[in-house]
Amino acid sequence: MPRKPARHHRLLPVRPLTFSPFARSVARVATPYLVKHHMHDAMQQSAGDEFKEKLKNVDRQSESSEDEEFDGVVQADFAFFDPKPDDFHGVKTLLQSYLDNKQWDLNGFVDLILGQATVGTVVKLEDDEDNGVFSIITALNLGRYKDHKCITELKEFLLNICHEKDKIGNLRSLLGDEAQKVGLLVSQCVVNLPPELLPPLYDALFDEISWATEDEPTEELRNCFRFKFYVVVSKFYKHKNANQKRSSSTDKDEAFVYIKPEDEILHKLSMWSFLFPLQTQQVATHENYQLTGIVMAVKAEDISSFRQQLHALINES
Repeated sequence: MPRKPARHHRLLPVRPLTFSPFARSVARVATPYLVKHHMHDAMQQSAGDEFKEKLKNVDRQSESSEDEEFDGVVQADFAFFDPKPDDFHGVKTLLQSYLDNKQWDLNGFVDLILGQATVGTVVKLEDDEDNGVFSIITALNLGRYKDHKCITELKEFLLNICHEKDKIGNLRSLLGDEAQKVGLLVSQCVVNLPPELLPPLYDALFDEISWATEDEPTEELRNCFRFKFYVVVSKFYKHKNANQKRSSSTDKDEAFVYIKPEDEILHKLSMWSFLFPLQTQQVATHENYQLTGIVMAVKAEDISSFRQQLHALINES
């Protein structure tokens, strides 16, 4: 089966892909955090409290600061690799809050991801002895793994957090009768991963999915990658007046600040989506924004558009 080559990327000066004062404040804090705390798994695990303390001390930026250039520069060579068992602790750290504060079979979930080596990518530093994982991306067939405890618990979590009557039926369908055609799109990374990595990272994933429909050894396995839909679980910052702000053009604050740039595109392309409150304690980085969970359903036929828009977004930034 053709496999993706390792791709190496020099980290360029990092700038946020959104230009609100709030987003710039978070980005300025994130780069030194990336350098100091993500060089190996053990350091990743202990970094949260210090990052939160730094966020508490971020000065709120005035409107006049929007034109300031963010000049943080980190020199690093990144490479893409197939997931392997040695990546367990790094991947688990990235996924620690994937389902908010739910106690679930995260170990089993990580094992599924690492066991599917033909589809999925981890991002690491080239020749890094600590073997730290900076990003994980994969797609898991919800029907194929329906009997695994972690997938059963994930489905229960999604059904429990969906309180929108017009969405719950669609969600039940994707998690139940349609599950064999649904890919759970999992993409987690460290804070402020260089956005230049995103287009090739997603291209690698969807190319591998396409290859798997032809090159997996059995028809059953090939069918497991013929997705019709993708489900995405993520987080973003929601303005407290987001509903009113959608119809207002006078307020310069953004209704949503996306932590991951690709989520904005997926959100726009989604068939439907719903938000849910997070129970995990979060630092109030801005009095007007709240970290909020989001679940999105995207048609596989729209992935081509997603890839094109992601390339355009990064090229323009």
